[in-house]
Amino acid sequence: MRTSLSALPAILLATVTHPAVAPAQEATPAASGTVALSDILEQGGVMIYPLVALSIVAIGLIIYYFLTVRQGTTVSGRFMQTAESLIREGDYTGLLSVCSQTDEAVASITQKTLDFATKNPTASFAEVREVTESEGTRQASLLNARISYLADVGAIAPMVGLLGTVIGMIKSFNDIASPSFAGAGQIHLAGGVSEALITTAAGLVIGIPALIFYSIFRGRVQRLIAEMEAATTQLMAMLAAQYKRAAAKNSS
Repeated sequence: MRTSLSALPAILLATVTHPAVAPAQEATPAASGTVALSDILEQGGVMIYPLVALSIVAIGLIIYYFLTVRQGTTVSGRFMQTAESLIREGDYTGLLSVCSQTDEAVASITQKTLDFATKNPTASFAEVREVTESEGTRQASLLNARISYLADVGAIAPMVGLLGTVIGMIKSFNDIASPSFAGAGQIHLAGGVSEALITTAAGLVIGIPALIFYSIFRGRVQRLIAEMEAATTQLMAMLAAQYKRAAAKNSS
C-alpha cells in the first residue's frame, strides 16, 4: 500500500505531461505547411529578378499615367478662352507668348501654326492648315506612344516568365538524366518544377494587370485626342475667318 501511494505522484505527473506533448506534435505539421512570400520568390530562380523589376516599372507607369493622362492635360477651358480672345483681336504675338507658357497639346499645335503664319505672311490658309494637321498628328502620336510602354511591359512579362519556365524544366530534365536521380535527385526535380511554375505565374500576374490598365489608358487617350481635334478645329475656324477679313480688306 505504501508503495502504490509513493508511486502516485509519478503517475499523476505522467498523466499531466503527456496531453501537453500531443498537441505540440500535432501543431508542427500545420506550422511547417505555411510558406512565406520570400521563400516563393527564392524558389523562382534567377528570372524572378527581372520580373520584380518589371512589376516595379508597371506600378510606376500606372501611377504616372493616372496623374498625366487625364482631362485638362491636352485642352483646358482657360487656354481656349484666352486663345479665342486673342485671335479675335488679331494679337498673334500675344497668343504665341501664351502658347509658349502653356504645357498642353493644343497649345503646341497653335504655336506651330501661328509661328508658320507669322513667318510666312504670304502663305495661303491651306498651307497653314497643313502645318496644323501635321502638328496635330504628331501630338496624337506622342499621346499614343506615351502609354505604349505599359503595353510593352504587359507583353514582355509573360515572355520572361516563359523563359523561366523553360529554364526550370531544363533543370528538371537534367536531374532526371543524371545517374543519381533517386533520393536527393527527386528533391532537385521538384525544385526545378516549382521554379518553372512560379516564374510562369509571376509573369502572368504582372502582364495581365498591365494590359488591363493599358486598355483603360488607351480609351482615355482616344478621348483626349478627340477633344484636341475639336479644339484645334475651332481655333482654325476662327483663324480662317480672320484670313477672310484680311483678304476682304486688301481687295477693297
